[in-house]
Amino acid sequence: MAQEPHQRPTRPSPREIRSKQLRFNFIFLFIALLLLILVNVLGREAIRPETVSYSRFLQAMDEEAVMEVAISPNEVVWDEAGPTPEAPLRSFRATRVPGVDDRELVERLHAMDAELKGEVPSEWWPGVLLWVIPMVFIIGIWIWVIRRMAGGRTQALTFGSSRARIWDESTNRITFEDVAGVDEAVAELREVVDFLKNPSRYLEMGARIPKGVLLVGPTGTGKTLLARATAGEAGVPFFTISGADFVEMFVGVGAARVRDLFRQAREKAPCIVFIDEIDTVGKTRAGAGSPVSNEEREQTLNQLLVEMDGFDSSTGVILMAATNRPDLLDPALQRPGRFDRQVSVDRPDLVGREAILQIHARKVQLAPDVDLRVVASRTPGFAGAQLANVVNEAALLAVRRGRQQVTMDDLDEAVDRVLAGLERSSRALIEREQEIVAHHEMGHAFMGLLLPHADPVHKISIVPRGTAALGVTIQTPLQDRYLLTEAELLDRLTVIMGGRAAENVVFGETSTGAADDLRRATELARRMVGQFGMAEGVGPISLDDGDGGFSLDGWPGHRRVSEETARSVDREVRRIVEEAYDRAVEILITHKEALQMLARELREAEVMEGSDLVRRMEELGLPIRGEPGRARSGRKS
Repeated sequence: MAQEPHQRPTRPSPREIRSKQLRFNFIFLFIALLLLILVNVLGREAIRPETVSYSRFLQAMDEEAVMEVAISPNEVVWDEAGPTPEAPLRSFRATRVPGVDDRELVERLHAMDAELKGEVPSEWWPGVLLWVIPMVFIIGIWIWVIRRMAGGRTQALTFGSSRARIWDESTNRITFEDVAGVDEAVAELREVVDFLKNPSRYLEMGARIPKGVLLVGPTGTGKTLLARATAGEAGVPFFTISGADFVEMFVGVGAARVRDLFRQAREKAPCIVFIDEIDTVGKTRAGAGSPVSNEEREQTLNQLLVEMDGFDSSTGVILMAATNRPDLLDPALQRPGRFDRQVSVDRPDLVGREAILQIHARKVQLAPDVDLRVVASRTPGFAGAQLANVVNEAALLAVRRGRQQVTMDDLDEAVDRVLAGLERSSRALIEREQEIVAHHEMGHAFMGLLLPHADPVHKISIVPRGTAALGVTIQTPLQDRYLLTEAELLDRLTVIMGGRAAENVVFGETSTGAADDLRRATELARRMVGQFGMAEGVGPISLDDGDGGFSLDGWPGHRRVSEETARSVDREVRRIVEEAYDRAVEILITHKEALQMLARELREAEVMEGSDLVRRMEELGLPIRGEPGRARSGRKS
């Protein structure tokens, strides 16, 4: 199917905006004039005395109803009492009849105790107010509407202004003492801090400080925190902006914002400019024949490249950026002279996790028996943000339970919450479902304890957690692992398939509870085949396109494979998963009676610790960490 050409978003021209405003002004002026006339007519009728004949005035004097009167040479204005004492006064005016004796009129008014004034009240001020007050109100509405109408135009005029925020380090200063678990990254950034503090040392030596520092690492590892700590250590202004803030629907706006950002940075030098999620704006530019193109993003990237070439690092402006997808960045952005240095911010190891927990536990009241080393050992692969969440969840649990200090039980429950989600005790399972879930989770646990390369089981629970999990089996590695062998991956795959295998062995059928297990198993097997080259039918080649998959279309950024290779991959993935499933079924058939017995105990207890399960399996004579020869690959010999 032919792709439609990329259409640039259009914006109204200044002439169209002025024409629209003129039409609005004419209509608004016409309506405002009508409203003014209506307000004056109604207002004057409301405040103007009723005009009557002079005889009506004489009649009121005869009835002694006149309370207050003002007499002028031409007219008389008086206030007359109502028919009842509670009724309000009524105002009247009448034209004087020539020849009436004023002396007699005054004497009669004096006799009835009426208050006599020397002149008729002026209507000038009420008239002015009837015009001025509505006019001010209408003008205010007009100005407000015009500003709202011009908001798009005003915003367009300010589109080119940078949206970067300057962090005030004087009120909440962060230093390297607030950062833990990334010692190598801190050591790399101390050189940047030293340059910002003592630039003359480097300039005299002829050394050139890196213009840009790219922080690369998974989400939640503290890349933004490291950038703020660098600025806090150096005591310089810190500009922070997200890559998404550069991109707008109008072409050219992002480039203008880049120019304005670097202009502000030069004015505030020495300083640090930090662009978070730079992969939003710094993705690899599409080729001429690509069906996917984004002109605005590419223009913004081009302007960023130009600005990085144009500014001199000796001015004291250091550009820092963060991304968790460095493979998406344009090569021109990563060459020397732009982002000269890449600093890896990886997930912390055991020592690093303990240090991070200690930092976040500074403001938390911990019980004397709390051992953060144990908590750190239970959280392999956790990033700094997850560890901070663990400490916070533990503090919330302690408050909810009415404790004065955070205990190990609170931290243990907090780790489970972060790993598997919140317990949902309200989700009651029927008896049949509880039985299936208990056997399913016990199948995972059996594989975790019987296979030689599987991670130890820490806890088993059939209490529903999160949004979909009806049970969970938590495994905790004994140490951080950065390299896995084929035998270890096959054991992990067998553990994943252990739940479905247990359902089949005990009940003779499977349920929908293994849906997530199948997804994870298929994903792991596909990586073994297409990324790690662990399948004889495909061979030691990589089919990875950077996103963990491959494509048949050969678009830029995708690894092209033939249909025959794709079929081979599917066959190998299916074979690996089926062999892992058959292996789990064979092991569980051998220990079916122990599986059913321990599943009943799990159903009664709902939660079982890994140590208790190991003890029970040893009592039943099961070979813990046995069958080392079964973790072989499925390769042809």
